[in-house]
Amino acid sequence: LDTDDPRYEHHVTEALWVTWGLNRVDTDLLKRVLNAKDFRARAAAVQVLRYAGHQIPEQADLLMAAAKDENPRVRLDALVAASWLDEKMGVPIIEAAGQLPMDDWMQKPYEAALAHLKGYNMGQDESGKTKTDLEGVAKKLFVAGEEIYNREGYCVTCHQPDGKGLSASQFPPLAGQEWVTGSKERLIKLALKGLMGPLELDDKSYPGQVPMTPFGGMLNDEEIASVLTFVRNTFGNKADPILPEKVKEVRESIKDKEGFYSPAELLEEHPM
Repeated sequence: LDTDDPRYEHHVTEALWVTWGLNRVDTDLLKRVLNAKDFRARAAAVQVLRYAGHQIPEQADLLMAAAKDENPRVRLDALVAASWLDEKMGVPIIEAAGQLPMDDWMQKPYEAALAHLKGYNMGQDESGKTKTDLEGVAKKLFVAGEEIYNREGYCVTCHQPDGKGLSASQFPPLAGQEWVTGSKERLIKLALKGLMGPLELDDKSYPGQVPMTPFGGMLNDEEIASVLTFVRNTFGNKADPILPEKVKEVRESIKDKEGFYSPAELLEEHPM
């Protein structure tokens, strides 16, 4: 090959792919491409490391070097490849990739890769609990609320683990919604009595033909306060906690209310 050819590194990368395709990765060729000037070639070599690492005794060391690459595309491929390793080998590589500035394309894969190897879900800490800045009583409510939210057949079934709902099934999102972070009274009322009727969120119409379950007869005041505190402080939301005393007060005030609330009815009582 002509080293002066502008596409020289591209051709060398293709040669590496040929050895990969033959299931006999050329280690010397791999190392050459991992050190190419063109970041695209380096990233391509990292992908070979990912899928054919069982043939490369130095896989972890080479991935560690790639995780410290100046180019975020190369580091992204390195951390994704490391997520296929065991925790002891993979976590240091992923953490190394996170030491340099991360763009929007890297942040979520970085969080997901760490969570995967450490055995917890994204958005949770290493104990398996969702992270929160709440303290004291509010934190206790939040922790209890997370368990309630995730019970089968409760909130998570419709609103999903990420709080984004299922728009195709008419289940609206909770993330970033004033219905959740705004009026406490409005939120408590719809949790106790349920909700049915047309709703507009984020320029999308929800016919409201599938009603929200009224939880007033299923959960006590502390449980309602807990799950509402949770949804007001997760999925990117941040709002004051709701205390059991407030739920008790609202429950008493609407004890004679029959049937579901409609969005229009609640907005008339508690305008945004």
